[in-house]
Amino acid sequence: MGVDSRNRAGGEPSRESVRTFELAKTPLRAERLFAHPYAEMDHRQEELKVKRILTLACCISLCSLPGLAAQKNASKRPAMSDQQFVDFAGQTDMVDANLGDLASLAASSEPVKDFGQKLVTAKTDDYRQLSKAAHDVNLTVPTAIDKEYNRTMIDPFQKVKGASFDRRFVKEMVAGETRAIAIYKREAADSQNAALRSYAEEALPTLQGHLAEAKNMEKTMSAAKKG
Repeated sequence: MGVDSRNRAGGEPSRESVRTFELAKTPLRAERLFAHPYAEMDHRQEELKVKRILTLACCISLCSLPGLAAQKNASKRPAMSDQQFVDFAGQTDMVDANLGDLASLAASSEPVKDFGQKLVTAKTDDYRQLSKAAHDVNLTVPTAIDKEYNRTMIDPFQKVKGASFDRRFVKEMVAGETRAIAIYKREAADSQNAALRSYAEEALPTLQGHLAEAKNMEKTMSAAKKG
């Protein structure tokens, strides 16, 4: 995952420096979904505060492995530093918001479309909370989806739509939320940083709710396929 500049967090991004999460009419690469100056989004146009900034090399190791293998091995990885956790959380929020937006456009079933829009809203809010916690302890928050995440997580979804999109999207959400929960639990338990421990603890119920909903959709799809 290569972005080649870094900025130390020094406060909430100014209105001039932030970028818009602007919903596209057709699926676009993630860089374009975070590419224009923004205002408060209303339902389908919720803001994501972003600047151009480096993401750490740890994200490459987390996401360059094949998707499912990375999910299964997440809980076995060495503990992250607080900066690595912030980087992971920021990338996850932006990726999930983009996938949620794609789902609201490309999915065939209403439950998947609705879940996608729920992700956009929830991940936007989580990104704000993460930014505040990171600022409090002078850590850097990633503000652009890096190339490896685009290649492994965003681009594959550009090639599918309808029922095929639904199945792939739900499968990825189950794997992704499972991985995120394991990492957030570890941060909540092991971080020496009170602000990040609190952020991780407060984020866990939402992640667990998303996982439960994704599993229910996966179960429904499996039953329908057998029927």
